[in-house]
Amino acid sequence: MSLRLQPVTDADFDRMVESGTVPMLVEFWKPGCGHCRALMAQLEQLQEELEGKIVVLTMNVEENYQIPAELEVSSLPALALYRSGSFERFIGGLGKKEEIRKQLDVR
Repeated sequence: MSLRLQPVTDADFDRMVESGTVPMLVEFWKPGCGHCRALMAQLEQLQEELEGKIVVLTMNVEENYQIPAELEVSSLPALALYRSGSFERFIGGLGKKEEIRKQLDVR
């Protein structure tokens, strides 16, 4: 069973991220971006494998400007890691869930 990734907007971003009790990954994407779609598929699998240990949110940068601007997101897709409600870092090695999982350091 595939879990749908949860969309997040500028308006509810802080509330959702700050309430996170597990690490949160936020994918910044836009429609028409093939790499963004490919990453989403990997993130859906990763969320399914790590259910209860991470939460994956997706933010469409064509509809939301504030958070991507604050983080200075300049290329897509971008993947930001939040722990305990605070931005920790961007995650590299996009595209492969195994690489992302390694960088999460989640058991």
